[in-house]
Amino acid sequence: MLQNIRDNLTGKIALIVLGTIALSFVFVGGANFTTIGSSFAAKVDGIDIGIGQFETAYRDQVQGNPQLAALPDEYRQQLRSNILEQLVQQRVIDNYLDEAGYEITDQQLTDVVHQFPEFQVDGRFDRETYETVLLGASMTPTQFEASQKLSMRRAQLQRAIRGSSVVPPSSYRRFLNLAFENRVVTTAVISPESVAEDINVTEEMVAKFYDDNPAMYNLPETADVEYVEILRDTVIAEVSVTEEQLQEYYDLNKDRYEQDEQRQARHILILFDDDETGAEVVADEMVTRVRSGESFEVLAGQYSKDGGTSGNGGDLGALTRTQLPDALGDAIFSMVEGDVRGPVKGDFGFHIVRLDRVLESGPLPYEQVRPSLLSEVQEKEAEGQFLALERKLSDALFDAADINALAAAVGVEVKTAAEFARNSVAPFEGNQRAVDAIFDATVLSGAQLSELVEIDANRTVVFSVVAHNAATRDTLENVHDQVSAGLTARQSSDLMASRAQQMLDAINAGEEFAAAAEAVGAAAAPSSIMTRNANDADQSLAVAIFTALKPTQNNPTLGSTPNDAGGFTIYSLDAVIPGQPQSIPLAERDAGKNQLVDQYGVGDFIAFVQALRANAEVIINEDALAAQDLFQ
Repeated sequence: MLQNIRDNLTGKIALIVLGTIALSFVFVGGANFTTIGSSFAAKVDGIDIGIGQFETAYRDQVQGNPQLAALPDEYRQQLRSNILEQLVQQRVIDNYLDEAGYEITDQQLTDVVHQFPEFQVDGRFDRETYETVLLGASMTPTQFEASQKLSMRRAQLQRAIRGSSVVPPSSYRRFLNLAFENRVVTTAVISPESVAEDINVTEEMVAKFYDDNPAMYNLPETADVEYVEILRDTVIAEVSVTEEQLQEYYDLNKDRYEQDEQRQARHILILFDDDETGAEVVADEMVTRVRSGESFEVLAGQYSKDGGTSGNGGDLGALTRTQLPDALGDAIFSMVEGDVRGPVKGDFGFHIVRLDRVLESGPLPYEQVRPSLLSEVQEKEAEGQFLALERKLSDALFDAADINALAAAVGVEVKTAAEFARNSVAPFEGNQRAVDAIFDATVLSGAQLSELVEIDANRTVVFSVVAHNAATRDTLENVHDQVSAGLTARQSSDLMASRAQQMLDAINAGEEFAAAAEAVGAAAAPSSIMTRNANDADQSLAVAIFTALKPTQNNPTLGSTPNDAGGFTIYSLDAVIPGQPQSIPLAERDAGKNQLVDQYGVGDFIAFVQALRANAEVIINEDALAAQDLFQ
């Protein structure tokens, strides 16, 4: 299949694929080229972009977008050029920030890093988890933190420029006129069913198409693979941890389980609605009734408008001060157990509050954190065992004569993957390192086992190829229905397009729209109004209608387009109704303005980086761009 994709990724299709990974900004010119054997891919004002950095960025892009590996050579070179240009743009931004003396403080970095959920245990940053996660990603904390500082600096510069954007009132009005514009259209649809009787696909046509297109219908190169693997999850499942170990680990790490003071309270919420004074009177009455001995829980169930708590007597649960930042929090954290207070004015209404319990700050109880303790201790124990097993696998690989001997030495079973192709996903999650190892020439020939391949931080594999199946062309018998369906679809599309043109010619010759539609077997619909952002509209038709030229008086704009249902739609754009800003709800107008401001801001930032790029001295190493890459 990969070869099939490669053979067809040409022309506009390849350009579309390249467009899916297009740069944020595309610049032309402004660079010198050198072919002298250099160790850099580019220089920006004397600062190197290393070949290793460039190749890593290119490899990451291809591995993250498997369709790029099938691009023809001429487009792969364009891809390499695009990626190097992106690195150049990042470098000119970094140079500007360096010259401006802009720095990210350690505290700013710490605040950001501590917010990553991957580095947290029970909602708090955990250093060991942080280091373990980075180790699994083959990064050190120093490398990660340096990359975060770079990203934060660039992001803050972009936000600053985008945030200073201003939209002139005239531009905003034009935007509203266009965004909320309506268009009056008359349509007729030619369906695939209406031309089905005229389609004629013969066996001779199927055979000829198959013979005339030798690059199509290829079966991919595959390999029958045997492999052994070690899994961290399997090791963890076999780790046994005693209660004594858990208790000892808890005692040593109590400071990690510190909790802020929590308070458990109940409330009754009386909404303002349209009568704040009346709501306060009702709230005062609730306070009086509670203090007179009526059940707070019953009153909450009957009168509270907080649907999330009224069903359980108004119970807010145990919350910290930071979870209650408003007036309600001020009240709850200034009360003593058993107090009733109110009315407390909030954003939406009045609260009547009763404090039920104060949970002092300190370490969480052992029983509460035991599940996470068990998981941590198991993972710590498993980490050492997994690394030892990985070393054992590596040592055994040095002496193993075949995959079975290797499996026996490590005590695991041999697994198989039949007909594994370069674009296969299972059973290795589409990992490119696995593909490279299996299709390495010496491994593919069966002459030797692969090296250890880390699929990820939790899985290490060794491969052996037992059979190699070269790429071949599928037989006509197997692909007959596929070829026939393709020819049928092509004939159907050609017939519908021809009838659409026949109808347009008739209208241009003076025939009425409905009569012209009937003559070609199209189903005509009455005139209707299309809005620019209608979610239920045929999107292909909407694009055609809102990119069509505006009609002139007594001269509608005619056209046709393939539609989302597989047919063709012939349209007559009869009138354009500009948007009326004064009739647009204020919330929608504000959202539109924010959208336009952001668009202007993006343009300002692009212009700013363009200026930096134009004034920089950039030298491109042509040899680095032209180098053969690993995916050819």
